[in-house]
Amino acid sequence: MTIAQKHPIPAAAIIRDDVEALDVARRIAAEFRRGAADRDCDRRLPHAELEDFSRSGLWGISVPKEFGGAGVSRVTLARVIAIISAADSSLGQIPQNHFYALEVLRVNGSKTQQRRLFAAALAGERFGNALAELGTRTANDRTTRLVKEGAGYRIHGRKFYCTGALYAQRVPTLVVGENDHQYLAYVPRNAPGLTVIDDWSGFGQRTTGSGSVLFENVPVRTEDLVSFQAAFERPTTVGPFAQILHAAIDVGIARAAFEDALVFVRERSRPWIDSGVDKASDDPLTIHEFGRLAIRLHAAEAILERAGRILDVATAEPTAETVAAASIAVAEARALTTEISLSAGSKLFELSGTRASLSEHNLDRHWRNARVHTLHDPVRWKYHAVGNYYLNGQLPPRRGTI
Repeated sequence: MTIAQKHPIPAAAIIRDDVEALDVARRIAAEFRRGAADRDCDRRLPHAELEDFSRSGLWGISVPKEFGGAGVSRVTLARVIAIISAADSSLGQIPQNHFYALEVLRVNGSKTQQRRLFAAALAGERFGNALAELGTRTANDRTTRLVKEGAGYRIHGRKFYCTGALYAQRVPTLVVGENDHQYLAYVPRNAPGLTVIDDWSGFGQRTTGSGSVLFENVPVRTEDLVSFQAAFERPTTVGPFAQILHAAIDVGIARAAFEDALVFVRERSRPWIDSGVDKASDDPLTIHEFGRLAIRLHAAEAILERAGRILDVATAEPTAETVAAASIAVAEARALTTEISLSAGSKLFELSGTRASLSEHNLDRHWRNARVHTLHDPVRWKYHAVGNYYLNGQLPPRRGTI
């Protein structure tokens, strides 16, 4: 079977506005939720689900209206990712870098590049990613090289944490060219010398396909190169845009854990012997803890929406001040959503009891997913950026990890 046969481009619907995007997300999330526990347990890759996801039109909703997309608000995009992630957080994470690549294209691509690649996204083409590398001095360092050859270029290197590449028709790849300038190369999945390796073994987010991509003398056309570095040399929304999608994934994980805990305590748990009640759901201390959890979850959902509104302002008018405000607002959301996703995944067992830990329920997937996904960027540095902004007026660094 050829790569094209394994990764066909689905015929995608065109979503026209924010309301339709949210309606479609809720509908397909209900379908994704049914098999989520089994997919995680068996590490069954969601090829069929991704085809439905792509055909729904949701992968094209960030395409600007001038190029035929819905151009939805950042508030709506974050909500869509949260809705899907509450059903299956692996499915919620897979398109994260697809949207990120489209944002880099929106900010730095030429009109010709935008017309061509936005049209591909609207037609159902999925973009994966090959950004991060193992073995470098810091997570921000890159060694994958872009080498000039004739009228085009070749790529040499190896990437890891390549979420979505396994399912993609195009693999946006962060490469270092002449004078150490960084580009995003929108490489076709079937390019000769490009190998996607399914070697992701993380104990959470198990079906994201976040393994390796190997580049062995891979050809890339000049028209498929977009400056990545320039997106951080001036005020743009590329950094906070990436981070708000991560926050949305964590909100979705927290929501799923909370709702599963509610169902389990109502239907399966026993009250503690000293509570004096017949049902676990009437245990006063359990009720108290669910109240605390609900308030923190709602606070996380609200701060995610607030971050989206501030990011929308920066998207419309990117200045040093508006982009910094968006980065800080998103960092606040990332801090709180990190904590609630981990807390909800853990509290589920504390409130549900030992029976909830049985493997047949696979409820530990929520905590595992939260623990793995929230490792993307250390939350302790988000607190530092937020504090330094308010206390000392220090604008955060421009990059995709704040």
